[in-house]
Amino acid sequence: MATFDHIGVQVSDFDKLLAFYESALAPLGISVVMHIPEEAKLKGAGFGASGKPDFWIWEGGRTTPHLHLAFAASSRAAVDAFYAAALAAGATDNGPPGIRAMYHPNYYGAFVLDPDGHNIEACCHHPE
Repeated sequence: MATFDHIGVQVSDFDKLLAFYESALAPLGISVVMHIPEEAKLKGAGFGASGKPDFWIWEGGRTTPHLHLAFAASSRAAVDAFYAAALAAGATDNGPPGIRAMYHPNYYGAFVLDPDGHNIEACCHHPE
């Protein structure tokens, strides 16, 4: 069970980062499940799977210092697809897909820097 319910990140350009995360997280089965209502006078969106928003972004300026966010992937192929989609959406490579044996023998991950410079990872703990 996760030790937190949700996390939020303030972003420098909401529309740009919304589009980035929509593309990058789609291969992991993660999509926008909620927008902050307009009456809140704040642009924001919650991403998640199965209808629950557990990763939020909102406008207001770049979060500093940079964060490392790791998203679970159901397979190594999903990690590969995340990496390709993130790069196509404007990320910078920060470690291509592969085994990270220093964590454990089946740890397969890929790392990118999002447009705000955060280290975004997709990881799979399964042998395939």
